[in-house]
Amino acid sequence: MEARAQARYVRVTPMKARRVINLIRGMNAADAQAVLTFAPQAASEPIGKVLASAIANATNNHAMDSRGLVVSEAFVDEGPTMKRIRPRAQGRAYRVRKRSSHITVIVSDGVAIIKPVKAVKPAKEAAAPKAEVKAPAAKKAPAAKKAPAEKKAPAVKKTTAKATTKSTDAKKKG
Repeated sequence: MEARAQARYVRVTPMKARRVINLIRGMNAADAQAVLTFAPQAASEPIGKVLASAIANATNNHAMDSRGLVVSEAFVDEGPTMKRIRPRAQGRAYRVRKRSSHITVIVSDGVAIIKPVKAVKPAKEAAAPKAEVKAPAAKKAPAAKKAPAEKKAPAVKKTTAKATTKSTDAKKKG
């Protein structure tokens, strides 16, 4: 059997609260309360309150013994972020994000509740006769990639400049 408690919109950043939650996950509930009492992090106070509420829910609503309770699940989800503006030099404004979190703690006494499972219809494969199953063929090595076909460049007309050398000048004169 399990009992849960949840605190929503707690003004603690989820990242900082997760550091504390990771300390108590899987612990005995009484030991977890002792750890949270002496933890220096600011997030340990609201998490301690949620844990105390989960223990109270277990004893009052489900008649479980508080000495045998274990923190089976504990997690922190991100809540809405309040966006504020901080004035800066030369008329600028910086965004300030005030994050919040939803803290959930689930305690259990270790007795599992078995939920009924719906019957699943057999697949159509069971009704049809199966063909022989062939072993998968060995994988071939990937073929070497062919170089892309070279495109022919358009023909360029070669123009020759007139050479002005002594030999050609001599032929013209003589």
